[in-house]
Amino acid sequence: MDTSSNRIDIHHHFFPSSLSRHVGFRTPPENLPWSADISLCAMDSLAIGLAILSLPAGVAETFDEAKNANKLMYEIVQQHQNRFAFWGSLGDWRDVKGALELIPYVFDELGAVGVAVSSSYGDGSEAKYIGDDEYDPIWSALDARGAIVFVHGTQTPSTTPIPHPTLGLPITAVPHETFKAAAHLVVSGKTRRFSRLEFILAHMGGSTLALIPRVAGLSSYMGAPLSENEIIYEFRRYWWDAALSGGCEARVVESWGLGDRVLWGSDFPAVSLDTIRWFDCDLEKAYQADPSKLENVHRRNVLRLFESRGITAALSSGPS
Repeated sequence: MDTSSNRIDIHHHFFPSSLSRHVGFRTPPENLPWSADISLCAMDSLAIGLAILSLPAGVAETFDEAKNANKLMYEIVQQHQNRFAFWGSLGDWRDVKGALELIPYVFDELGAVGVAVSSSYGDGSEAKYIGDDEYDPIWSALDARGAIVFVHGTQTPSTTPIPHPTLGLPITAVPHETFKAAAHLVVSGKTRRFSRLEFILAHMGGSTLALIPRVAGLSSYMGAPLSENEIIYEFRRYWWDAALSGGCEARVVESWGLGDRVLWGSDFPAVSLDTIRWFDCDLEKAYQADPSKLENVHRRNVLRLFESRGITAALSSGPS
């Protein structure tokens, strides 16, 4: 591992003390109960200068819970200058009024670098993906700010929620939920309508990369308002978070000519340091012929994104 790199980790979770979810996945016991100090130790081990905190998808969904979680993340940022930033939470988007009220709070009062959103809100047949027209007022308010939006798949059970004890929702459901949200935003015309937004897809978009041609060909055939080439163009506007992703995904992104839109993430504390290093080793193999591209993934790409939005939180990140 290249410990000389001062990485920016865009996918680093804030785990509230009240977090208790049963999704068929075991958070490393050494990471619980989570604290900023646990993350700082991990960050030093992984050569992470700055970690951008976000709530796990589906956590703190009421207005009061979201407001309190934002405040707690802000306090961590203040207590550890230049080591943390955070993605704001707008709670459950079905409470459109509440989400709209939280936008100026997280940006203007607390200084969030952007917002983290779940792929959908609600359960079962009542769930609505983030491209739903109901959420247009939220998208409009975020678009007016030219916000960065970090999209993370929800841990939504399918008809067979956990096919095997080692295949919990974070493994089998989250990657596909991210894809469904990304595809919905494209074919509904939301990425084009709210064009000032920048979208980052967690975990290299989950299954998105493999399914872009399928969406382009079949959704256009089914009456989507965009042509095949227009759909592909909109997918190419996404940014790709490399958390828990390896060389295979990196090579696909490179083949699309999108290597300058890959950002590094760890997904700590949901996974162990050894797991992060395993994915890292595979990712490094994809860039071994051009180490400068790996440095771009580790830091420069996100700095370029932030600078384009006037965000200075990460520009002097990390220990001197």
